[in-house]
Amino acid sequence: MSRMWQYITGVAIGVALVLLLMYLTIQIQTRPYIYATVADAPTTQVAMILGASVLADGTLSAVLKERVDKAIELYRAGKVSKILMTGDNSTLSHNEVEPVRRYLLAAGVLPEDIFLDHAGFDTYSSMYRARDVFDVTSVTIVSQPFHLPRAVYIARALGLQAIGVDAGSGEAFVYNTVREAPASIKAEIDLLFYRTPKYLGPEFPISGTGSTTWE
Repeated sequence: MSRMWQYITGVAIGVALVLLLMYLTIQIQTRPYIYATVADAPTTQVAMILGASVLADGTLSAVLKERVDKAIELYRAGKVSKILMTGDNSTLSHNEVEPVRRYLLAAGVLPEDIFLDHAGFDTYSSMYRARDVFDVTSVTIVSQPFHLPRAVYIARALGLQAIGVDAGSGEAFVYNTVREAPASIKAEIDLLFYRTPKYLGPEFPISGTGSTTWE
């Protein structure tokens, strides 16, 4: 093997080890804060639903439906008093939050308890905005196992009293799990440089009325 290939191989192994270390660190540090069932989870202010794809006809994807159904379960069990749906609504044709609002209303969630964050463009922005825009201090994050540790890790690093509840396996589990390695690096960089989200805007305290966030 030439020196060049030895160097390339060494670099590749080094990068892989760094990715693995970051991934494992997040998994280990967040394990005490992640719950398998609603019954086991402590009470917090709000359930946060992290955005995922919506189908062309406006129905929720399998991943998003699992998250929303788990948030409704938390709400009905009295584990949270509010639900915050955060997702990407960067264009008129791409809206992850409005279909969830309709779904929650149909499930009997009171309008005043439904908060929408239209600028939750990524997990870091969603957590930052939950703290600074919605005045959240304690939150139950609902997501799938491949995503939940990173979400809880970011939230707690930003000062939120965050726990997570498993929303189910979702779809494309292997693909999404592999994707978490580079996503973990991005999370560490965002936290290191304390990135400010693209949009902040006016505050909508979670203690208020959620319908003021629908526009």
